[in-house]
Amino acid sequence: MQTSTKRLTVTIGILIGMFLAAMEATVVGTAMPTVISALGGLELYSWVFSAYLLASTVTVPAWGKLSDLYGRRPLYLWAITIFLLGSVLSGQAQSMTQLIAFRAIQGLGAGGLLPLAMTIAAELYTPVERAKIQGYFSGVWGLASIVGPLLGGIITEQISWRWVFYLNIPFGLAAAIIIGTQFVEERSEGKRREIDIFGMLSFTVSVTLLMLLLVRSGENFQLLSSTNLTLAAASIIAMTFFVRAERRAHEPLIPVDLLRHRVVYCSVINGFFSGMAIFGLISFIPLFVQGVMGTGPTRAGSVLTPLLMGWVVFSIVGGRLLLWFQFRWVMLAGMLLMVAGFVLLDMMTSQTEIRNVLWNVGLVGSGMGLVMITQLIAVQSSVSRERLGIATSTAQFFRSIGGAVGVAIMGAVMARGMTTQIAAIGSRVGSGVDQGFQQLVEDPNAFLQPAIRDTASPELVIAFQSMLANSLHWVFIVGTVVSILGLLSVALMPSAGLTKTAR
Repeated sequence: MQTSTKRLTVTIGILIGMFLAAMEATVVGTAMPTVISALGGLELYSWVFSAYLLASTVTVPAWGKLSDLYGRRPLYLWAITIFLLGSVLSGQAQSMTQLIAFRAIQGLGAGGLLPLAMTIAAELYTPVERAKIQGYFSGVWGLASIVGPLLGGIITEQISWRWVFYLNIPFGLAAAIIIGTQFVEERSEGKRREIDIFGMLSFTVSVTLLMLLLVRSGENFQLLSSTNLTLAAASIIAMTFFVRAERRAHEPLIPVDLLRHRVVYCSVINGFFSGMAIFGLISFIPLFVQGVMGTGPTRAGSVLTPLLMGWVVFSIVGGRLLLWFQFRWVMLAGMLLMVAGFVLLDMMTSQTEIRNVLWNVGLVGSGMGLVMITQLIAVQSSVSRERLGIATSTAQFFRSIGGAVGVAIMGAVMARGMTTQIAAIGSRVGSGVDQGFQQLVEDPNAFLQPAIRDTASPELVIAFQSMLANSLHWVFIVGTVVSILGLLSVALMPSAGLTKTAR
C-alpha cells in the first residue's frame, strides 16, 4: 500500500508522463514545415504522423495485457525507454525515411504511456477518489495541448527542429525515475503467466492492415480501390484468426467475457462513436476557419482552444457529478452537448462570426469532457484489479480506432464533395464559360494560402469558399449522425454508478 507521500509523488510522475505524451501529439506538427525544408521528402509528409499513430494504436492492448501479467512499473519503464529511444533517434534523423522509421519506434512506446499511466492511477486511488482527481489529469492534457504548438514553434525558430524531439528526454527521465523508485506494486503470487503470442500477432496484423487502409483512404479517398479492398479482406481474415485464438488462450489478449460486461461494452461502443466525432472535428474545423472564413493558420489553430478548455473544465465537473449520478446520466448529458454542438456546426456558413464558431466548438469539447471521464471511470470501476490494464487499454484502443475511422470517413466525404463541385466548374471552363475559374480548377488547395487568396478576384475567392463550405457542411453532418449514434448507445448503459460498481 502506498503512503500518502509516495502516492502524491507517484501521481506527479504520472502527470509528467501524461504531459510528455500529450505534448508530443501537438509539438511535432509545428516543426514539420522546417523539417521538410531540411530533409526533403514532402511526398512522405503524412507518414511522419501516420507511422506514429499506427504503432501507438496497434500496441495499446498489448501494453495493457502485459502490465496485468508482469506489473505496471516494469512495463511503464519499458514504454518510456522505447519512447525516449525513438525521440533521440528522431532528433538524429538524416532523411525523411529515417524520421518515419524512428517515429514508429516512438509510437511503440507511446502506445503504453497513456493507458499505463491511467492504470497506475487506478491502482493508487479508489473509484470515488479517481472521480475527484481525474480533472488534474485532464488539465495536464489540456495544458500540454495548448502549450505544445507554441513551444514547438519557439524551439524550431530559436534552436533547431531536432530539439523538438530532444525535449522529451528530461520529462521522460523524470517520470521514469519517479515511477521506478516510488511506485510499489502488490504482487500476485502463484499466477500463471502465459503470453498469448498468436493472439498478439494476429491482432497486430489485423489492426495494422486496418490502420493502413484508413491512412490510405485519408490520403487518396479511393475507398473501393483494389488495394484498399485487399487490405480490408486481409484485415478481416487476420481478425478471424484472432477471435478464434482468444477463445482458446489461457490468458487472452482481450478476454471475450470482458467485452460481455455491460458497462464495458457500452463504454467501448460509446467511445468508438465519440472518438469518431471529436477527432473528426479536431481535423476539419481549422480547415473551415482558414478556408471558408478566410483567416490565417494561427487563428485557425486557435479555434481548438475552447474545445480543449471545455474538455478540461467539464472533465473536472464530470468527475464530481459521478459522485452523485449514475454513469449513464453523466454520459447522456455529455452526448447531448456534443449533438447540440454539431447541429450548430451544421448551420455555419462563410458569414458565421468567429465567436459563434468558438462557442459551437466549445460545446462539443465540453460534452467530450463529460463523456470521456465517465467512460474511463466506468470501465475501471467495473473490473477486478487483475484486469485494470487490459480494460483501460481496450477503452483507449477503441476510442483511437474510432478517431481514425472518423477522420477517414469525413475526409472521403469532403473530398467527394470538392471533386464533384470542381468537376462542375471544370465543365463550364472547358466549354468556354467562366474561363477565369481555370486557376480554381487546376489548384483549389492554393486558395488556402492567404497570399494567393488576397491576389485572386473576389469571384474566385467566393466560389472557393462556397465549395469548401458545402463540402464541410456534409462533414459536420456526418459528425452529427455519429454523435447521435453515440447518444443512442448510452441506452445500453445499465443502472450503475460508483457506489454500485466500486471495488
